[in-house]
Amino acid sequence: MAVYTHITHQQFTELLDQYDIGNLVSFKGVAEGVSNTNYLLKTDKDSYIATIYEKSTDCSHLPFYWGLMEHLHGDGIPCPVPIKDKKGEILKTVDGCPFAIVSFLKGKWPKNIRNIHCMEVGKIMARMHISARSFDQKLANPLSVDAWNNTYNGMRDKVAEVFSVQVADEISQALEYIKQHWPEKGRLPDGVIHGDLFPDNVFFQADVVSGLLDFYLSCNDLFAYDVAITLNAWCFEHGTEFNITKARALLKGYNQVKPFTENELEALPVLCVGASMRFLVSRLYDYLYQVEGAVVNVKDPSEYLKKLRFHLQVKKHGEYGL
Repeated sequence: MAVYTHITHQQFTELLDQYDIGNLVSFKGVAEGVSNTNYLLKTDKDSYIATIYEKSTDCSHLPFYWGLMEHLHGDGIPCPVPIKDKKGEILKTVDGCPFAIVSFLKGKWPKNIRNIHCMEVGKIMARMHISARSFDQKLANPLSVDAWNNTYNGMRDKVAEVFSVQVADEISQALEYIKQHWPEKGRLPDGVIHGDLFPDNVFFQADVVSGLLDFYLSCNDLFAYDVAITLNAWCFEHGTEFNITKARALLKGYNQVKPFTENELEALPVLCVGASMRFLVSRLYDYLYQVEGAVVNVKDPSEYLKKLRFHLQVKKHGEYGL
């Protein structure tokens, strides 16, 4: 979440006239995240999240995301659902940008992550993977291994100028390692993944998951890759120090609901390397190409460089605690 496009009170009032969700009480931009513009929208009936889809979002993928949220919600997975207007439509346009409203979920994301949070995240992620097996739409991952290489190669010179030639070379070498060791297609179980299950995308109430948010990086990919993304996001202290106890809790929680295959466990180290690279590349891009006037927290790419270095030293899945 972030704020790139600004909406006025009058615009929101006119938009809400097209829905049956109440009259505008207040709205506030949400600064977390980096992809789309988001507002917390309050009416005299309820609270909602209003999203403007920026250029980084391929709007042809929106029906997939919305359909997935509706499918998961119907299967008991706590996630937002898109709100339809009086004509039964979801997508609208604001200042030439695609716009939609989704339901708001109660709870808070855990700023002080404990083992129980990691355990519960592992369980809900496994439930989501199982539920999504019966979702009848597919979307290839637009942020795959090839995409990391293409994006990085396009900005490598800037990385060398800002961080150092040595760091730029180190990332290039790691990208080559990933290409050589990434699991062959069909070797690991796959399906629809969340792709961005960071702490600020998971709400809790009394240590129970009350909501999974931000499905706009969802796609079809390896289930264990989704686990690797989540392990990176939840199981490091201060972004750099690996916490094996938290990792054990997350992996154990997932394994209780959806047992890992032997191939998944064997591939976990390289998947964690890849998950680190995916967010290192995107954070480098956001850092180097900041949008003027945007209200957004640009995240430090060095955090994921350190995680990448850690995972490159891991030889067996047992080093993650399972």
